[in-house]
Amino acid sequence: MAFMIRALAVVVAMMAVVLQVSNATEYKVGDSAGWTTIGNVNYKEWAATKTFRVGDVIKFTYNAQFHNVLRVTHAMYRSCNVSVPLESFSTGNDSITMKTKGHHFFVCGVPGHCQSGQKVDINVPIAATPSALPSPTTIAAAKTPAPSPNMAAPHKIALLGLITIATLAFFACG
Repeated sequence: MAFMIRALAVVVAMMAVVLQVSNATEYKVGDSAGWTTIGNVNYKEWAATKTFRVGDVIKFTYNAQFHNVLRVTHAMYRSCNVSVPLESFSTGNDSITMKTKGHHFFVCGVPGHCQSGQKVDINVPIAATPSALPSPTTIAAAKTPAPSPNMAAPHKIALLGLITIATLAFFACG
């Protein structure tokens, strides 16, 4: 009986890790251009082509000598007000995990950059209604973006987490 409980605990733990971690995606803001004012990157258009979910990682890659990332309110985003950001990032390689649904607003705080379009609204939808779901024809016609080289990372994390939890569950039940 103890063996069955132990085996069940391992299976449940493994399923939980796989379901939680394997669904997360890492998105590099601006794709190959990154977070910049060079090259006329349209961040609104970039974000519109993505389907963000809770748990996804938004990665801002930029030259920290010339840019930064500020998380701001909607009003601050619209007016490019960077005076009192909710959070600020300045490493040049910032990864931000989407922990809640809704809009997450980011701007560059360097004078003039937000006004020139260096801002992005990451929308994690609250719920998809049946009428908002695309038809099979729409799905087939949609452009499929090239997979990011970082797509394998969640699976490696899931495997490591799976092994760790299975080991812990085995010893905790024994």
